[in-house]
Order: sequence, then C-alpha cells, then structure tokens
Amino acid sequence: MSVIKFENSRNKMVQIYGRPPFLLESIDGLGDVDSDFQSQKTPYQDGVDYIDSILQERPIPITFVILADNPNDLSLKKRLVSEVFNPKHGLGKMTYNFYGREYEIEAGSEHVPSFPSGVSNRGVTYQRVMVDLIAPDPYWKEPRQVSRSLRAYQGKFKLPFKFPVEFGIKGDTTNLYNSGDTDAPITIDIEGPIKRPQIINETTGRRLIVNRSLSEGEVLHIDTNPLKKRVEIYRDGEMLEKAMGYIDHYSDFFQLATGGNEIKFIADEGSMNAIVAISWRNRFTGI
Repeated sequence: MSVIKFENSRNKMVQIYGRPPFLLESIDGLGDVDSDFQSQKTPYQDGVDYIDSILQERPIPITFVILADNPNDLSLKKRLVSEVFNPKHGLGKMTYNFYGREYEIEAGSEHVPSFPSGVSNRGVTYQRVMVDLIAPDPYWKEPRQVSRSLRAYQGKFKLPFKFPVEFGIKGDTTNLYNSGDTDAPITIDIEGPIKRPQIINETTGRRLIVNRSLSEGEVLHIDTNPLKKRVEIYRDGEMLEKAMGYIDHYSDFFQLATGGNEIKFIADEGSMNAIVAISWRNRFTGI
C-alpha cells in the first residue's frame, strides 16, 4: 500500500493513503523526470561530443479524495489541505512509503490545491483534490542518514545535529559504500583537538583541507551539498563561527561516488585523539 505524508515548512501535515479521510487515487513523478542532454560540436564533425546529462526538477502530481463525516467536517478538512499545500510556505518534506520502503524528497506546491466541481468530484461529504508538487532537487533520498566514524569510538562527541552514528570503524582509512544511483553529498564532523585536518577520497582523488586548529570540544561541521554548502564551528551544540574561509584553495567539496569510496583521514597534529564522522543519504533517480 502507498502512503504519502507531506509536511510543510510550518510543521502542518497531511497523510494520504488507502482509506479515509484522505484517500489516494493517483500519484505520478516517482520515476519520470526530464533530462537536459548537454553536448558540444566542432565544425565538420559528425554527431556531437557528449558532456553530461542534467536532471531537471521533478513534478509530482497527486490526486486524492477527502471523505468526511458531515459537511462541516468536509469544510475543515478542505481548509487543512489548503493550509498544508499553500505554495507561499515554500518547500516542505514529502515522504513516500510503499509496502515498508520509505523515501523522502523536498517539494513545494506549484499552485493552491484544486477542488474540482461536478457530481463525480464533489458532494456533501466528499471532495476530489488535485495537488501539483515540484521538487527542485529531483533525487529521492532514504530518510535515514548513513553515518560512519573514521577515528575513535570513545570521547565526548557533541554533534551540532542529531543523527545515529555507528562508531564501529576505527582507523585512518576506511571504505564507504554509496548504494544510490548518483553521487551523494556528505557531511563531515570533526571534534578536536586537532591541527589542519584533511579528508581525502582516495577513489576519486579529491580532498578537503581545513587550515585551522580545533581545540578540545570544538566541532567542525562541513556540508558538501552544492545547494546547502557550509562550513561551521560549534561548541556544546552552539555555533561559534562560520568557517568557509579556512578551507584550503586546493580543496574540493567532494561527494561520494556510487559504489565504494576509500576515505583517508590525516592531520598535521592530533589525528589520534580527534573524532571524525562522515554522513550521507543514498539518492535515487526513481523509486
């Protein structure tokens, strides 16, 4: 059974599934998304040189029926749907669950929900609804982050963001496996004491170098997502400063390639005492 949950930026939520009060009729956009085929051509060349294929935003049209107990209840539920899918609220989080397999995507409404008229669409206790969502980032993501530690299982590791970290790997080099359909942005959290830490993806040859020392209890947080790129320093969960300026100009805000990635951690000083965790979410072109 398909279950859809949409929560807007104001934490208002509607759940649509196979029974009242919000009965799902159809959903599209689970797999089909347009691609921009990029190429270049020189004079007198047969064909073209392929450069890349860029996925466009993902449209997700949803049709469902409100089933109410009485006319007043129907009016209240229509009001809730209009509030949750208000395009003025920006992006929300859509969760799609299909027989226990769950995926998430950020999306917003393209328009105010449509309540069509006609006997087949509307009655005193029922109303068909049409919603068109648009996801700027077209990739579906697993809800749970995959998290791995590169150094140390013990210590007082106060991450600025809460998520499960599996402190089961210890060493300067480990293999991280991206099981998604495309490269995955990562978040890196490093707790000091440490001097000039470096995270290197030996598989792709890319590296991140931070030209700063961290004292004990300070946590460096790096997000390599191109849409949310940031570098910040925290202590006790509170941000001390933005730290983009400490990133070495030879650095890459690299992502995990699909498949295995050999990740190496080194530092000028303090690598044996530091705690390092890397997290990512597998991303999929269709579900």
